[in-house]
Amino acid sequence: MDEEIKENENELAQNADIVSAEAPETGQSAGENGLLAGQNDYLEVGVHIATKVKSAGMKRFIYKVREDGLYLLDLKTIDQKIRVAALMIARYDPKDVVVTASRIYAIVAAEKFASIIGAKFIKGRVTPGIFTNPHRSDYMESKLIMISDSRNEKQAIKEASMKNIPIVALSDTDNSTKFVDLIVPANNRGRRSLAFIYYLLAREVLKARGDIKSDSEFKYSLDEFEAKSEGRPVVQQMQQ
Repeated sequence: MDEEIKENENELAQNADIVSAEAPETGQSAGENGLLAGQNDYLEVGVHIATKVKSAGMKRFIYKVREDGLYLLDLKTIDQKIRVAALMIARYDPKDVVVTASRIYAIVAAEKFASIIGAKFIKGRVTPGIFTNPHRSDYMESKLIMISDSRNEKQAIKEASMKNIPIVALSDTDNSTKFVDLIVPANNRGRRSLAFIYYLLAREVLKARGDIKSDSEFKYSLDEFEAKSEGRPVVQQMQQ
């Protein structure tokens, strides 16, 4: 399965490189060093700060280990995978895409993302049979599934794999990558990290579809993707 994942990622990465190279001609914006956002923006939200545990499938995404034992993910790889994920999602009709989220911080960000791109959204526990039993009242047909946390949403992964539905997943260092077709390595527990990732994904999907041509045309704020703390968002609106 690992070899299949690598083949899928390599194919999509080649497409991402083509789009990146064409960005200046299409009016798309870019952060410093060719990143989707500034390096400091990524660092401030902690998108690269992982856990103290690593699964076999996540070893290749680890950049280094901090003195306190926390693994750090490679920023450039995170950025590239967000690009590739956006291109992959943009290939599908929005009604055929399902986004899942089970943790509270992920729910807010993922639901906003799904709403913007027009995808279906599953909040909380994924009910057994929702993708495999057409006799259920809540049965969903899907051609692509976006997972926020493979540990908590393993039922969705299990059923998607049974139906051969491609899976894109935000994966921390302790997550299993089994059956995942496209891994987006990231801190998938942090409020600010999740808001930032889904903000970028929403923007890049709209750009890949041609719905908008540049970052400045994306009219949503980062605050809208973040779960509230004591009634107020922690992050400030991302500067366009």
